[in-house]
Amino acid sequence: MSQEINIRPDLSKEEKYEALIPQIKALISGENDVIANVSNIIAAIKHTMNYFWVGIYRVQIKDTNEELVLGPFQGPVACTRIKFGKGVCGKAWEDSKAIIVDDVNQFPGHIACSSLSRSEIVVPVFRNDKVVAVLDVDSTDLSAFDAVDKKYLEEICNILSGVL
Repeated sequence: MSQEINIRPDLSKEEKYEALIPQIKALISGENDVIANVSNIIAAIKHTMNYFWVGIYRVQIKDTNEELVLGPFQGPVACTRIKFGKGVCGKAWEDSKAIIVDDVNQFPGHIACSSLSRSEIVVPVFRNDKVVAVLDVDSTDLSAFDAVDKKYLEEICNILSGVL
């Protein structure tokens, strides 16, 4: 198991993701603990890409109530529970697809866990064609996320799918 992520800061965003993914795989190789693996994946994304907040929300079902519940994250404290279809995370869960928001203040129903967050990307994690979690990434910059983030974060979500 790798204990460190080594990615040069002068690389482009795409080059950073391309270097990050094999290192994430090495980081979690041989470790079976879900919390340890998810925590390390989140930390690797946060510190490599220098985003404001990176975390995961897991779908939790209790009786007939389904909601997203906060899992491992890096950044300031966050909202603990999110209803289906609510905010960017709940909408990505409802639509079963990634959502990129250039300006969170323009997103109807945005849930503001931090007023410092300006843009966001949320990517669902699937198992057996069903959303089991969402990866949520926030930036303090407007329009911080694009197709490059979507492509590589979806790849990381495929890794998370095997971990959760």
